[in-house]
Amino acid sequence: MKAKKLTHVGPSGEARMVDVSAKPVSSREARARGAVRMSAQALEAIMLGNLAKGEVVATARIAGIQAAKRASGLIPMCHPLILTLIHVDCVPDRRLPGMRIEARVRCDGKTGAEMEALTAVAVAALTVVDMAKSADRWMTIEGIELVEKRGGRSGDQRRPATSCS
Repeated sequence: MKAKKLTHVGPSGEARMVDVSAKPVSSREARARGAVRMSAQALEAIMLGNLAKGEVVATARIAGIQAAKRASGLIPMCHPLILTLIHVDCVPDRRLPGMRIEARVRCDGKTGAEMEALTAVAVAALTVVDMAKSADRWMTIEGIELVEKRGGRSGDQRRPATSCS
């Protein structure tokens, strides 16, 4: 089997940004998810709005939206994209206990929106931890993963179902 050429490595082995100028523009979408595991008491405080820093769910959602728009400024080889949709859900889950977070990002571009969706989930999760740490100092962010992507040369792809999902 022939080794795959690394696209982010230059002729001398240096990291570089890929030239996407010859790629066609296409509709692209990415969906990512993750979770913040916490004590049942911390989750209850979030759901009741009993935390000193304010409304956790709405703030985390907004933080995720802002983060998706800034992914290219955080990830060195990530291309800036004009995003046409950023949707972030933060849903309390007593069975976890904790908060399940999902982000969906769309754009019309030459490269996909996977990093933007993943960044949205990561920053929304960090925001939950920051806002609720007074109720549970030892929360855990877990399972941040790409769920599906649509468009581009590789087409539509979905993560296979696992017992952890």
